[in-house]
Amino acid sequence: MTHRAPLTNHHTDGTPCPPEHKHTASGKPLHPDCPGRAYSQAVCTCGTWTFKDRGKGYVNESRKRHVASHANPAAP
Repeated sequence: MTHRAPLTNHHTDGTPCPPEHKHTASGKPLHPDCPGRAYSQAVCTCGTWTFKDRGKGYVNESRKRHVASHANPAAP
């Protein structure tokens, strides 16, 4: 089974921040109707892993590392 851990962005109230809401690298909104990205989150389809952090890049790297661990279960 191939596992996935899609990355999603969220506003401070927990609502999803749609992909069309573009941001600066620090999360400040470039879209007029967006309050800003408060955090990014990844949840794996394996059901045992989730990761949430303010840094989108950090979440993305952790997500990639986790999904790769399913391909090679002996990896740390």
